[in-house]
Amino acid sequence: MSILKLEDRLNLIKQVGEEIISEEELVKLFESGEELVAYDGFEPSGQIHIAQGILRAINVNKMIKAGVKFKMLVADWHAMANNKMGGDLEKIQTVGKYFIEVWKASGMDLSKVEFVWASDLVKDPKYWELVIKVGRSNALRRFIRTAEIMGREESLDKLTGAMIIYSCMQVSDIFYLGAKICQLGMDQRKVNMLAREIGPILGFWKPVVVSHHMLMGLQQKSKLPPKTAGSPLKTEGRQNSKIERTIELKMSKSKPESAIFMTDTKEDVERKINKAYCPEGVIEENPILEYYKYIIFESFDRLGVDKIVIERPEKFGGNVILHSFQDLERQFANKEIHPMDLKITLAKLLNQLLDPVRRHFEENQEAKSLLEKVKSFQVTR
Repeated sequence: MSILKLEDRLNLIKQVGEEIISEEELVKLFESGEELVAYDGFEPSGQIHIAQGILRAINVNKMIKAGVKFKMLVADWHAMANNKMGGDLEKIQTVGKYFIEVWKASGMDLSKVEFVWASDLVKDPKYWELVIKVGRSNALRRFIRTAEIMGREESLDKLTGAMIIYSCMQVSDIFYLGAKICQLGMDQRKVNMLAREIGPILGFWKPVVVSHHMLMGLQQKSKLPPKTAGSPLKTEGRQNSKIERTIELKMSKSKPESAIFMTDTKEDVERKINKAYCPEGVIEENPILEYYKYIIFESFDRLGVDKIVIERPEKFGGNVILHSFQDLERQFANKEIHPMDLKITLAKLLNQLLDPVRRHFEENQEAKSLLEKVKSFQVTR
């Protein structure tokens, strides 16, 4: 159990959650004194990017510091249902092992993290009994609305039966794992809200939903089009434009230049950051500022610094010392810092954070072999 005061524990969770449903319920969980379990699930598919690696480690460590045990579900069967890696379970499981190797080297406090494989859950008939009960709790349309959890906003004729089972499995995972807290991204909000509805119906609890921010891709995205008639998924998805915009902006593995991968080379990082969207003085939807806010200013311990130094020649004003993201945002908005100066420093700091991961995959033969296999696989949606 955490020795921190309740206020400090709550503050840590608030740093993780862009949205918490609900804070009052979270307080009651903390006050109960029970061992609290939070979970997140990852479909193994392709190389792991910085949001799943370093940013995930930052958030998990805060949850652990707040006194919460973390269960990380390696959702191999879910990935198969979602046709990741062409539905090849052997490839998916290879990628899952690679994911775990990345987390080992990402600074995540593994003393309170348990890795759970979906392929182990499905061996238990009680798990499938729960999946069926979840599936019986609501009409089909209610589950269809959660299809975006798989990264899909498609018309009904393109959704498979397996994708509906996926939603039932994800709700079941929460209760089977004993997770009182769902700590996933904002893109998983709909299915977590469904779990809050279904829990009491099946005699379980309402899980607290702590939805973390989705780190945006490095490329500029167009604005969402006006609400128009169309598939139920797309029409209903306009109900919360902020959440939809967050999902639209998030980085994508299928667009490699939009994301920094955990084993990218120094040159890869420099190239991608150099090409990233970062107009001078613009702070809205600026991925470079996001990287500073959610990664760099949260990684002072790993970087061994207590401030950020933006290096630049004296003829351009000399170095800039930044102690907080607010300092950076204000000075950038006032055009006191040029985008290129920000990018050069960011690439340098990111490479410093990624160096331990690169070394792990160079020096550990098992990890090296896994990475080589993963790189040889063709990534599917």
